[in-house]
Amino acid sequence: GALAILIFASRKATLAMDKSMIVLGLLKILLIIIVAVIVMPPVGQAVHQTFAPDQIDFAIITTIVGGTVGGYICYAGAHRLLDKGAVGPENIDEVAKAATKGIIVVGIMRYVLFLAFLGVVVSGATIDLASHDANPAAQAFQYAAGTFGFKLFGLIFWAAGISSTIGAAYTSVSFFTAFKKNLTPKQTNYTTISFIALALLLYVLLGATPAGLLIFVGGFNGLVLPIGLTIFVYVAACRKDLMGNYNYPKWLLILGGLTCLLTWWMGYMSFTTVFNYLTKL
Repeated sequence: GALAILIFASRKATLAMDKSMIVLGLLKILLIIIVAVIVMPPVGQAVHQTFAPDQIDFAIITTIVGGTVGGYICYAGAHRLLDKGAVGPENIDEVAKAATKGIIVVGIMRYVLFLAFLGVVVSGATIDLASHDANPAAQAFQYAAGTFGFKLFGLIFWAAGISSTIGAAYTSVSFFTAFKKNLTPKQTNYTTISFIALALLLYVLLGATPAGLLIFVGGFNGLVLPIGLTIFVYVAACRKDLMGNYNYPKWLLILGGLTCLLTWWMGYMSFTTVFNYLTKL
């Protein structure tokens, strides 16, 4: 929390934020690849189950996707582009390129992380998932590489935590500017710092375990997917004036509507599963 506050207290906060996010992202991927190589997971089986799974559980899928998307943090990139002035049809290539890079990086990160855990589980390790103070991720890394793996886990999740703190705080405050457009960069940074401090205080007061919070947030963020997609589908179909009177193909609107309904159902199933899990702890 203190480090994130220092970044936004800097005179060049946006530059510091951009650079730190890139470095932290590369650090996470590199460290997880090291663990994945150490445990030697069954890659062939993983690829097969990716495209032709024996079992499909929408609650698990939505929780994982919700954790990956990170709720409204997925809007951070779009808001950063808006701050840079990359708006309008003339900047569509830059927007598409940024979105594609983000999707690819997140995809690689999640798949490599999955392979690392798969290698640990397949090797016969017993991971504690039931107790209130369980830390399954740390256990997996410790089993894979001993004390080194345990310390590596701490470094990876610290990088994930600080990058999420920076991204979530920036995105939250960027929403505020829609209601108060005359905020100066200095006022925006102070508001962001206050947001981080408040979030840190709430985390300390709640006293919840990281594993419990991650599962709850992953399921709860699954609800952000249908909400966000519903807005996009509505704008594309009914508010063409906001899209420069662009007409989307009907088949695309129908597909988007069906996908939207599916995400609502998946979000409901996910949240129900997570709620039942937390009530048992």
